Amino acid sequence: MSSILLENVSVDLPVFEVGGRSLKKRLASLGRRNRIAEGDDGVVVVHALDNLSLSLVEGDRVGLVGHNGAGKSTLLRVLAGIYPPTSGVIHTNGRVVPLLDISLGMDELSTGRQNIRLRGLLLGMKDAEIRRKTEEIAVFTELGDHLDLPLRTYSSGMRLRLAFAVSTAVDPDILLLDEVIGVGDASFMEKAEARMRALHSRAQIVVLASHSHEVIQKMCNKVLWMERGRIRAFGEADAITAQYVAGNTSGATPQVQAQPQSPAVHPVRT
Repeated sequence: MSSILLENVSVDLPVFEVGGRSLKKRLASLGRRNRIAEGDDGVVVVHALDNLSLSLVEGDRVGLVGHNGAGKSTLLRVLAGIYPPTSGVIHTNGRVVPLLDISLGMDELSTGRQNIRLRGLLLGMKDAEIRRKTEEIAVFTELGDHLDLPLRTYSSGMRLRLAFAVSTAVDPDILLLDEVIGVGDASFMEKAEARMRALHSRAQIVVLASHSHEVIQKMCNKVLWMERGRIRAFGEADAITAQYVAGNTSGATPQVQAQPQSPAVHPVRT
């Protein structure tokens, strides 16, 4: 059974290229509660996540909401293993597939078919799985003979079709999405949306960051409201979405929802 457990996870991101005296003086005047501060070694750091504890189990479809800079994308990257926690521990059970940049790993000089393999390997597919799925991916792209040409000859729309087709061919236990993947082609959109729904249904846990309330309510059964790197509220999608909208208009502080306890977890420390 797939599960995710975060215990007191914090992430500090160093900003090495920032070191001016005026900025450091400004940071000192803001005090230690500010999310941007100077570390003990003099390096400016951003406190991207602050002491997060969270438990997700099979069947959870969680939408992440919050203003830009609230920590949504950082949380996804921590769950994906891209950012290690500065403190705290993450336990995951299941195959984690992050679709945060669907074109990552694709090579300009390789053909479309070669890029199917390259992107598939990056997503954690085995060679046998890639060979089994290659023709289905090829048919879905509708790129025909272009798949035997180098990627550098593709238009932006063709690249996106290929990247989308490969990325949505995976079989994840835990699916991470930073905004819903769009293909930008109206004639292709209906087919792409059906493929996204199928991918979504195959995953046991989904974590999705989105600024669209419509997308959140359509795809998620729970919502995690983040603010300044912390969890402000977590619970059923309709209730927390309503609180989020009300909080943005009135500034009211919602009641934080109790988090479900995780079942027995096989820990994977990251």
